[in-house]
Amino acid sequence: MILILGGTTEGRIAVATAAEGCGPYFYATRGAQQRIELPHGERLTGALDTAAMEAFCRSHGIRLLVDAGHPFAEELHRTVAAVARTLEIPALRLERQFPAAERDNATLVRCADYDEAMRQLERHGIRRLLALTGVQTIGRLRPYWSRHPHTLFRILDRPESRELAAAQGFPAERLLFFHEGDDERELLERLRPDAVLTKESGESGYFSRKAAAAREAGIPLFVVQRPALPPGLEPVAGGEALRRRIEELLPGYYPLRSGYTTGTCATAAAYAALELLRSGSLPRHVTVTLPCGIEARLPVEQGDSGEGWASASVRKEAGDDPDATNHCLITVRIAPNSAGEVRFLRGEGVGRVTLPGLGIPVGEPAVNATPRRMIREAVAASGLPGADVTISVAGGEELAARTFNPKLGIVGGISIIGTSGIVRPFSNEAFVASIRKEIEVARATGGRGLVINSGGKSEGPVRREFTGLPPQAFVHYGNFIGETLAAAADCGFREVTMGIMLGKAVKLAEGHLDTHSRKVVMNLEVLAALAALSGCTETAAEAIGRMTLARELWERLAPDDLDRLMPALLAECRRHCTPLLRGGRLSLLLISEEGRIACRTEE
Repeated sequence: MILILGGTTEGRIAVATAAEGCGPYFYATRGAQQRIELPHGERLTGALDTAAMEAFCRSHGIRLLVDAGHPFAEELHRTVAAVARTLEIPALRLERQFPAAERDNATLVRCADYDEAMRQLERHGIRRLLALTGVQTIGRLRPYWSRHPHTLFRILDRPESRELAAAQGFPAERLLFFHEGDDERELLERLRPDAVLTKESGESGYFSRKAAAAREAGIPLFVVQRPALPPGLEPVAGGEALRRRIEELLPGYYPLRSGYTTGTCATAAAYAALELLRSGSLPRHVTVTLPCGIEARLPVEQGDSGEGWASASVRKEAGDDPDATNHCLITVRIAPNSAGEVRFLRGEGVGRVTLPGLGIPVGEPAVNATPRRMIREAVAASGLPGADVTISVAGGEELAARTFNPKLGIVGGISIIGTSGIVRPFSNEAFVASIRKEIEVARATGGRGLVINSGGKSEGPVRREFTGLPPQAFVHYGNFIGETLAAAADCGFREVTMGIMLGKAVKLAEGHLDTHSRKVVMNLEVLAALAALSGCTETAAEAIGRMTLARELWERLAPDDLDRLMPALLAECRRHCTPLLRGGRLSLLLISEEGRIACRTEE
């Protein structure tokens, strides 16, 4: 049982992460304003002090606390940490992501707290201040704004915010109100304040937008830094990191375990090889900071060294994901060079890039950008000016035949990949990412037309229809029709042909762009209404009412009714799909159970 303290964007992330598991959870917010879906979760409203939170945790068997509140909710942080200490249960703090571009921005005037902010504002002679720190901070900044009558506060346009501002004695005529979509640039140009005061609120607090507007207007930006967390709260960054820690702290909460990418394993092997090269001793484990912000501790299986080189191997563990590379041994050999750069070389079992569009130069080993960056950082941290990094994967050439690599033009082995550093079991995100990558390759190889289809059964007919197209022009969308069409539009395809089987077409005609059976089932009422509108007989409607599977339409409906219904069905499908192509041309091919094109529609 998990108790999540939220009310913020991070609260939504925590709920989405908890909802992926099979265990129950509670979501507690101070007020009831936030609207949120809670799959197998329960909502609590009202502030919880230390005694109330402790009593609730005891009575409901809470085994994990997740603080997903605002970064400046200091009282909440202290309460969660105190309850965790008393009950001896773990407490995680889901941290708000802070834009990397602003982390080291020297133009910001950083303030440890509100008292220092007021001292800095006075020191810089600021008289006309625009405060974007929220209504809760009006009282804390009273010593400043009471001396400077031109201070303005922007707050949320809510009755409770107006009431709180009035209760703190702030003049109503000096209030501004925030609305979603407001343009900070226009606001600063109109007001021309001496300075802007904001909080280190992170991406979800629109920090980048505020900083950019102030920078463009040439207005100083004073930033109150987020408070330090109390002891006992373990920070995690993002949903991936939160899930991984829940897996470790509550075994069995998720029915399927996550694992590590080939990129993470290669980086761990590089760390081990660098340590062996430095000290002559092979570590048994190495700790790697993943792109998603968590630290992963991976075992090192073996190592070797010689004059001017060292190598180490890490075995990939993909958790419960049916990954073709699961349990394969990834070896990295490090040899210092005098070139002053890190060069990636292709070892046995790692593929070579032969087509453009992957973000890797043709001829280079198939090591993606994120693993390259992580390994470069490891080499730099070791003090080497440069190194030749050779990555090998035992049995990689045979494994590659069970991946998308041959279609992407990667020959001779697998890819060393990974964006977050973590493999999610049966990950929809990974499947969609692979679809997008295939489309990017199709575009980069000069393709003008794209043919998408749901899988092997529908691919045969569309390939026979377009014999002149290269293999890269054919992409499987699985159930992700909407994501695939959006990716095609993003890559600039103006002509797309979609092959579709009847079951998916019936779901798509109702507007479902993700047709997985776990998310949507065939709606017979919609199908019957479409049959009536297309002029089918009453017999057709009766037959539809007795169906359990879409493919029964081929057998139950008379040929004349099929001839009326199928074009209408495809027309509805296209109506829902064409907006995603943003003016592109979409053709649809309806594939029968026998593997023939039974109906088509074109613009």
